[in-house]
Amino acid sequence: MWQDMGIPQDGINPDWHNITLEYIDMARRDLFYKAFVAEIDDVIVGSASCQIIGDLFPNIFKPEYRKTGYIWGVYVEPSYRRQGIAKQLTSIAVEYLKAIACTQVVLGASPAGKPVYSSLGFSQGNQMILKLVVSA
Repeated sequence: MWQDMGIPQDGINPDWHNITLEYIDMARRDLFYKAFVAEIDDVIVGSASCQIIGDLFPNIFKPEYRKTGYIWGVYVEPSYRRQGIAKQLTSIAVEYLKAIACTQVVLGASPAGKPVYSSLGFSQGNQMILKLVVSA
């Protein structure tokens, strides 16, 4: 998935698998993490993850006013794309986040994913990013 988004192999930590498993253990424990998979003929062809967003700043609002869910890791194998799998996985993740009382859902969309998420009612927001060059 990350390489599909343009991250080169050498830009991914060699211990990515263990890092991911440790994160998922924490997220299951603390952030209501869930993952969903799409299977065709006993082969996993897609997945999506979701969780509550850990606060980036002091959260002074009561949960009924702001409890934000986050969807990430939506991925479908290339030969299974354009069949509605990503849309179905995203819909299931949204329903789960509703069930745990989230008041909004956010995600970061790739250019290819934007039409999928727009069709589900996600806004066409702009995310402003300033890339910084780290000197050695």
